[in-house]
Amino acid sequence: MKKAACPQPPRLFDLVQRVLQEIAELCSGAASQPTLTVLPRVLLIKGQVPDHQLAAIYEPCIGLVVQGAKIIAVGGRTLHLRAPAYFVIPVDMPATGRVLQGANGLPYLSVGLQLDHNALFDLLNDLPEALPHGRTANDFSACAANADFLNAWLRMLRLLRTPEHIPGLAPAYEREILYHVLSGPEGWRLRRLFHAHQKSSSIVQAIQWVRKNYLESFEVSQLADRACMGLTTFHRRFKQITGLTPIQFQKQLRLLEARKLLAFGGYSATDAALKTGYESVSQFNREYSRFFGASPRKDAAQIQRLESEG
Repeated sequence: MKKAACPQPPRLFDLVQRVLQEIAELCSGAASQPTLTVLPRVLLIKGQVPDHQLAAIYEPCIGLVVQGAKIIAVGGRTLHLRAPAYFVIPVDMPATGRVLQGANGLPYLSVGLQLDHNALFDLLNDLPEALPHGRTANDFSACAANADFLNAWLRMLRLLRTPEHIPGLAPAYEREILYHVLSGPEGWRLRRLFHAHQKSSSIVQAIQWVRKNYLESFEVSQLADRACMGLTTFHRRFKQITGLTPIQFQKQLRLLEARKLLAFGGYSATDAALKTGYESVSQFNREYSRFFGASPRKDAAQIQRLESEG
């Protein structure tokens, strides 16, 4: 009599699909605007997201695409993320994006974890130096989400069903998610951020200064002095963290602000240019069209039309 064949373990692909399906079920209440959850710093977003909503100053976060795809331009590089994949924003960063819906009628879905620098730095203090650093190019990269990373997210999101366990377990799952990011291709960027924060007068403070004072004119040498660095070293480290030079960083912040003035403040292109620190309106028009893919007037009209239809 023949023995029954031992059942074969499910393929890894099938396991990943099951995890993604359960994550989608847990996020069924998400909307096209970022949806806060009872989980600390965890956000959900789903469905048709207007492009202009994705052009913003992104707070430090880890974004995981669960269904569909996302194209995001950040740090001078355009990332193409097809689920399951994630990206990392280490500091306040200007970015633009576009989302694509999933196959078979599935809506776009992503989850985000806002970075708590204290939690990140506590974890880094506990990690061995031997943890893989990944690559160290300036460019941001899209990162494939492996099964371990997705399961960490699943454990976190399952707490939505048992909110009484959130205080005790959410911090542990957050550390697990951060650990996998630190072990991945963009982990080196967070390590650089950690080392920058360890300095009493750091590159991070200079980034924060530009974020708050981007309408003002400044010399990069002034920022280097604020960070107590030589000009060349400052320039290199600024770009390592943000993917942009200080002037490019400032320029993108100005263009995002100008877009708000045009679309929602009733400003003309000339007035928006002058309001955001441009001395040349023609230069503003060129840079705006290059960054957003349309002239200021056409872009603002399109946003206004989408808002009225919505």
